[in-house]
Amino acid sequence: MPNKAKKASQTKKISTRRPAKKAAAKNMPSKKTAPKKLPIRKTAKTARSKKTLKKVNQPPKAEVVEGILLGKVEDYFAHIGVIALKLKGALAVGDTIRVKGHTTDLVMKVESIQIEHQTVTLARTGDGVGIKIADRARKGDRVYRI
Repeated sequence: MPNKAKKASQTKKISTRRPAKKAAAKNMPSKKTAPKKLPIRKTAKTARSKKTLKKVNQPPKAEVVEGILLGKVEDYFAHIGVIALKLKGALAVGDTIRVKGHTTDLVMKVESIQIEHQTVTLARTGDGVGIKIADRARKGDRVYRI
């Protein structure tokens, strides 16, 4: 008899598959309960129309800054405290400037201007200059002459 048991187990194939689940029966609601109502969703069309209405009804943001726009900060060198910008107007040592940005608002007198590492007292329109400032500035901040 032991020999017959060995032969039967050797010839019998063992399946490695898991038994199939009865998913259909679990997911189907019972006949006694009513189907759940889904919440009403706003369509993209109605959402867009409300956004545009808000924009139309609000007055435009107008930032009032006194002075003449000299340009935008192209770079800030933190280790020496200098901003680099290309001028859209003339600037001299002793002028008062305002650096205005998202997190920056700085008013100060210009003490040092450099053009290509040469100290100058007057810079004209179109010159690329470096201006020493007292506080941090960021790329994109606007510089005004007051």
